[in-house]
Amino acid sequence: MTDKPSAPTRMLKVKVKTSKRRTASSNKWLQRQLNDPYVIRSKADGYRSRAAYKLIEIDDKHKLLSPGNRVVDLGCAPGGWLQVAAARVGSREGAPRVVGIDYLDVDPVPGCVILKKDFLDDDAPQALSDALGGHFVDVVLSDMAAPATGHKKTDQLKITYLCEIAIDFARMVLKPGGHFLAKVLRGGTENELLALLKRDFAIVAHIKPPASRSDSAELYVIGKNFRGRVDEQDEVQAEG
Repeated sequence: MTDKPSAPTRMLKVKVKTSKRRTASSNKWLQRQLNDPYVIRSKADGYRSRAAYKLIEIDDKHKLLSPGNRVVDLGCAPGGWLQVAAARVGSREGAPRVVGIDYLDVDPVPGCVILKKDFLDDDAPQALSDALGGHFVDVVLSDMAAPATGHKKTDQLKITYLCEIAIDFARMVLKPGGHFLAKVLRGGTENELLALLKRDFAIVAHIKPPASRSDSAELYVIGKNFRGRVDEQDEVQAEG
C-alpha cells in the first residue's frame, strides 16, 4: 500500500449487463463503481475504499496530519481513513497513535486501535483516552453519514446533527492546537457549522476534494488550531 495514489491508467469503460435481479438504480451504481478511477486505484494501492483519497487530497492541502500526531477517526468503517492516518502519523503496532470508533465491525488495521462502540456512548471519551495512554488527541476525523433516506432536507439535517455532535466530541478530546475534519452535505447548513467551529478554532474552511464525486452534495468542514473550550476560557477570565 502507498500513501499516494498510483499513476492514472487509461481505462476502457465497462458496460454492465442488465439483470432481472437488479433494479435500474443498482445497475447504475454498479456501472459507476466499475468505471470509477478512484475505485480502481484503491484496489491497486491497497486501500479499503475510494474515500482514502479524499483524506489524502484534503491533508495534502491543509496539512492536518503530522508525524507523531494522535488521531481519532469517528465512524471509521471500513478503515480507509485509518490506513491513511496511520501512514501519515507513523502509527505502528505496539505504539498505536490512531484510534477508530465504529459500531460496525472493522477488520484490523496495522498500527491502529479499533473500538467497536458508538462514539455517542458515555464511556467513549474515556475508552479513547485509555487506548491512547491517557493522552488528548491532535486530530479528530469524521467521514460519517447517516443512511440516506432520499429526502434531501432530511439527509442534510441528519448529517448536520452528526457533524455537530462530532464537534462536541472533539471539544472534549482535542488538545490545544489540534484539528478537526468532518463530512457534511451542501445545502446551507455548512455555513452554520463553520460559524460553530469559529468559536473554538483559529482557522475554519470547507473543501470538496477531487475524489469527491462531482454529482455528490458532500463537502468537508475543517477547524484548525483548537483554542480550547469557550466556556473554560470564560471561567478562567472570570476567576482572573
